[in-house]
Amino acid sequence: MLDIRPIDATISVAPQIAPEDIAAIKAAGFVAIVNNRPDGEESGQPEGDAIRTAAEDAGLAYTAIPITHAGFSQPQVSAMIEALAGANGPILAFCRSGTRSCNLWALAQAKLGADRDDVAAKGAGAGYSLTNLRPLMDAVASQG
Repeated sequence: MLDIRPIDATISVAPQIAPEDIAAIKAAGFVAIVNNRPDGEESGQPEGDAIRTAAEDAGLAYTAIPITHAGFSQPQVSAMIEALAGANGPILAFCRSGTRSCNLWALAQAKLGADRDDVAAKGAGAGYSLTNLRPLMDAVASQG
């Protein structure tokens, strides 16, 4: 069952999705999917390539920006900025629980100069606390 959590008009996040969810994701108005979960993280999880194929077959853009337990890197933040900028409509980003997707979106927003209190409020509105991410958001923002 899909658990889509809207952050704002441009992006929503979700826990793990499956290829069979793509039709419902498209029907919900999304034009792009960002996969923030590395393959093989958990036994039984759908492979990214299967989701990519289903998404592309449905006419949705697909970007893989895997976030491992090693954390976030500047190339991942830049890739998320590119995915957000390149989408011509709402994006659905997913990982195991949606937390890494929300966090990566928040870091991208901080890098773009968004008000970090506003970003934190949007994350909280979707059910994700960004309190522990705030020092990293501030560091990314200061890098410009």
